[in-house]
Amino acid sequence: MTRLYPDRPFVGVGVVVWRGADVLLVRRAKPPREGRWSIPGGVQQIGETLVEAAVREVREETGLTVEITGLLDAVDSIERDASGDVRRHYSLIDFAADWRAGEAAPADDVSEVTWADPDALAAFDLWTETLRVIRLSAARRRDG
Repeated sequence: MTRLYPDRPFVGVGVVVWRGADVLLVRRAKPPREGRWSIPGGVQQIGETLVEAAVREVREETGLTVEITGLLDAVDSIERDASGDVRRHYSLIDFAADWRAGEAAPADDVSEVTWADPDALAAFDLWTETLRVIRLSAARRRDG
């Protein structure tokens, strides 16, 4: 099934990866959100658990090994065209993770990667839902 004008939503994962006090951001190289900063993530594959998908997507996009530390939230990303028809629809499951190994480098589907101070996220023009789940993850880390 094509991802444009689908007949059902795609299940995707997003991962808020922490290394110390910094959070990992990636610049998307392909639609949706091409050219914008985000968290690593992508579409779940058949036969793959959500956690397996999250770990794989981080590895494919950045080369990093991570450990999933918790479930954060579920987010709907629905893009409509000018006539109101659904152009793209993703149901996204967001996780928190800790960096375990590797040096972040852009790979599959991303053009840049960076470790960012959570207090400086305004400079990255993040989707409001991405910013919200990063802040949620930061609050959970802070509150223990």
